[in-house]
Amino acid sequence: MISKTTLKQILASNQKDIEQYQVVPRALPSDDFPRRVFIGVRRAGKSFMLYQKMQQMLAETHDWGNMLYLNFEDDRLVGFTANDFELLLECHAEMYDQRPMLFLDEVQNIDGWERFARRMADAKYKVWITGSNAKMLSSEIMSTLGGRYLATEVYPYSFEEYLNAKGFPFDENSLLATESRAKMLRQWNDYLLWGGLPESVGLTVKRDYLTSTFQKIYLGDIVSRNKISNPNLLRLLLKKVAESVMQPVSYNRLSHVLSSVSGKITMPTVSKYIEYCESAWLLLRLRNISAAFAEKETLCKYYFVDNGILNLFLLDGETALLENLVALTLFRKYGHDLDNERVFFYNDKVEVDFYVPEDKLAIQVSYSITQADSTFEREVEALKKLPKVLPCNRRLILTYDESDTIADDFGTIEVVPLGKWLLF
Repeated sequence: MISKTTLKQILASNQKDIEQYQVVPRALPSDDFPRRVFIGVRRAGKSFMLYQKMQQMLAETHDWGNMLYLNFEDDRLVGFTANDFELLLECHAEMYDQRPMLFLDEVQNIDGWERFARRMADAKYKVWITGSNAKMLSSEIMSTLGGRYLATEVYPYSFEEYLNAKGFPFDENSLLATESRAKMLRQWNDYLLWGGLPESVGLTVKRDYLTSTFQKIYLGDIVSRNKISNPNLLRLLLKKVAESVMQPVSYNRLSHVLSSVSGKITMPTVSKYIEYCESAWLLLRLRNISAAFAEKETLCKYYFVDNGILNLFLLDGETALLENLVALTLFRKYGHDLDNERVFFYNDKVEVDFYVPEDKLAIQVSYSITQADSTFEREVEALKKLPKVLPCNRRLILTYDESDTIADDFGTIEVVPLGKWLLF
C-alpha cells in the first residue's frame, strides 16, 4: 500500500512542476459542465490542457488548496489501487483542508477508477480526467459514469495551433507577399509531413521522436495491453493500412494480403487488430454513407491520428498525407467516436472523399488538379454528380497549393489550398 508521506511528496513536487511548464494555450472547454473526460492518443497534449487549466486557476487567485493533480503514469505510484483514491483525498485535506477540483491524468491505468469517478460526481466535485484508451468510452464505462461526465476529444495540434506554438504570426496577407508566403509554405510543408504532436514541434529532427512515440503506442498500448503474440503481424497490418489510407479496405482483403507474406491470419484476427488500434486512438475509422450495414462496418477507410506517425510508413506519400490531414481536421471539428455518424465518405458509382451531413459539405482531396489531366475529370465529375443523391451546400477540392472555381448546374465547386482552408 502506498504511504501518505509518499503521496504528499508527489502532490507537492507536481505543483512546482506545473507552475514552471511553458504551455501553448489551446481552446479549453467551457466551465458550464463541471466534469470532463479528455480522451485521445498519448502525447496529443491532454496533460498540457490540464496544466493550462491549473495555471489559469492560479492566475485567477486560486491556490493549490483548490486543486489536486496526480499523473497515474508516475513510476512513484507503482502499487496505487482504486482503494488509494480515498487516501489521496485524505492527504490533500491534511495539507490544505479545502475541497479541490480534481485533475486525474492517465487515470485508466488504475483498475476500478470509474467507481471513484462516479462517487466524486455524486459528491459534486469538479473533475477533469485524461486517458489514452478509447475503451474509456465503451458503453460499459459510460454506463458506470451514468452521464455524469462529458467526453472531450484531444487531437494533436491543428495547423493554427502549430503556428502559434512555433511563434509564427499569420494572416491572409502572409499568403500574398512573396517572402512571407515562402516562409508560410515552409511551415505548412513541415506540418504536413511531420504532424502536430505538441512535443515534436520544437524539434529540428522529428523522426526519432515520432518513432519513439509510435513504439510506445504500438508496444505499450496495443501489443502489451492486448497480449498480442505476433507483434510483427500487427506491424505489417499497420503498414498495409498506411499504404491504403485513401482507399476503403476490407478485413477480407487485409487477411488475404497478410496471409500471403506472413502465414495464415484469419479475418476475425484482422478485425480484432484493427479494433485494438482504434482503442489506442492510433487509427480512426470512416464509414461509407451509401453502404448497407454489413459493408459499412467491414469496408471502411482508416486514417492515422497524426500525419507524422503516418509518414513513418510512407515514401512519397504527400497525397495520402493531405487526405489524412483533412480527415483529422474534420474529426477535430465534428467529433469522432467509435460509431462516428458525423463524417463519412461516399462510394456508389462515384467516390467522394468526405461528406459531412451536418453542414451538407462534400470534399475531394487532390495534391494537384489541372483541367488537362484525368485527375480533374475524376474529382470534378464526382462532385457534380453528388448533389443528385445527397444535399450539398458546399463542395470543395482541397489541393497542396492551387486555387480555382468551377461552375455547374448546382452552383460552384471551390478549389482551395489545404493550408489556407485550415486557417481561414
